[in-house]
Amino acid sequence: MSLDGALSVATGGLRLLDRQMARAADDIANAGTAGHTRKSQAGLAQTVAGAGNGVRAQAITRDVDLAVQAAQQRAGGDVAAATLRERLLGGVEAAHGSPENGDSLGGLMGGLQSAFIDLREQPADSVRRGAVVEAAAQLATRLNGISDAIGTARQGAQDALRAEVAAVNAGLSEVATLNRDIAREHAAGRSTAGLEDQRDLAIGGLAQSLDLSVIRATNGEVTLVARGGVVLPLVPGSAPFSLADATVGSGAYHGGAGTLPGVMLGGRDVTRQLAGGRMGAAVTLRDATLPRMQAEADLAASQLAHRLDQQGLRLFTDAAGAVPDPTQPYAGSAMIGFAGTIRVNPAVAADPALLRDGTQAVVGAPAGPTAFTPNPPGGPAGFATLLDRVLDFSFGGEQAAGVAQPGFATGGLGPDGTLASPLSGLRTLVDYGAALVAEQTGARAAATEALARAGSLESLLAGRFAERSGVDVDAEVAAMVQLQTAYGVNARVISTIQAMWDALFSAVR
Repeated sequence: MSLDGALSVATGGLRLLDRQMARAADDIANAGTAGHTRKSQAGLAQTVAGAGNGVRAQAITRDVDLAVQAAQQRAGGDVAAATLRERLLGGVEAAHGSPENGDSLGGLMGGLQSAFIDLREQPADSVRRGAVVEAAAQLATRLNGISDAIGTARQGAQDALRAEVAAVNAGLSEVATLNRDIAREHAAGRSTAGLEDQRDLAIGGLAQSLDLSVIRATNGEVTLVARGGVVLPLVPGSAPFSLADATVGSGAYHGGAGTLPGVMLGGRDVTRQLAGGRMGAAVTLRDATLPRMQAEADLAASQLAHRLDQQGLRLFTDAAGAVPDPTQPYAGSAMIGFAGTIRVNPAVAADPALLRDGTQAVVGAPAGPTAFTPNPPGGPAGFATLLDRVLDFSFGGEQAAGVAQPGFATGGLGPDGTLASPLSGLRTLVDYGAALVAEQTGARAAATEALARAGSLESLLAGRFAERSGVDVDAEVAAMVQLQTAYGVNARVISTIQAMWDALFSAVR
């Protein structure tokens, strides 16, 4: 090998070592940077001017397990979805009160029944009448609070969906810009490792909004496909998704003749195709979970008021003094939102003696309540006919002797009549109230449990990903020591060559 060849080999080695040390220094400096992965840079053997072997630095690459990365991103979406569900359902749980303290819906219904039992012992006792009115007011207030909490959570789901639409648009634009830059660098033969880290971080953020798959092309670009086959547009600076603002009322719904806006993509409503992540969770909460909960609360309020009214005691009404009929289909009925407007009948609150005497006559029906005539003015102070009817039939499983209560609807719920409740086979008010509390508060507990599971899985996958692709600072420092040693060897080679050239020139002179 000539001195020129030896010098070329040595300087090539120095250039490679210099880049490798710079790469190691960059990894160490960015070890704590979100999305940064460990990089490597190999040398490629080459022939130097036909006189010997040298080395040329290759492009910086990264070692990423794409399968583990995709699983980690999906787990991150599950964490985000469960977090949103836990937060919004937590308000509904709090509104139900505490079963242990007896102030939950089931406990207050039982408390009203107990107050009627006490009044039955002494129908003329004004203190016991006042206790019934107070128990009724507490129950109505609890139903109002539950309805308000469900409405607040549903509005929160709508607002969260709007925020996610904006976040997804920003994320898609960022991925599109990085896609373009990566394709350009790839075509020029330059390293795209750093840009790929940034793009993966952006995709991870998108995966928290909705479940998606990543399809990678040979030129370095990616295509994103949401669950359900929706291809996500990747155009820098664009905003492909849109969602109008809306105030969510108890009777609002999405689809058909509903008033709630849908998530639009290129002029097409894709709301029901969205799944996973915060967007999927927000859609499910807004359009299914919370409307069902509202319907269940409305049914509880409607059945409570109706069963008492059937026996001759209009104890509960809406603001207009009406009582909904729970035997009619829920969709489009006066039951919608009744839990939020139910109140103690002002006439009964002003004259609690009506609890004993009755508020109206009841016309008997073959398959319904028997006839009832209120206690006339100046009638018996110990009049107990109405109280017996209330305790036997309003709070019992029958609406008359031998005639079963029609029960609580489980299908045709929601403002559009498309939802169903799991609360089946229940006949009495107290049983339904207790089951409703358990089911609706259990939804928050289920979200918390799902969050714990998804968080554990995400942590496990993050650990596996870090084992392969994370930066080990100790290992990088050790590698830099080796590189510095090799650098010194190459430098001595160059010094020796320089000395040989100086000796040669001296001999010539």
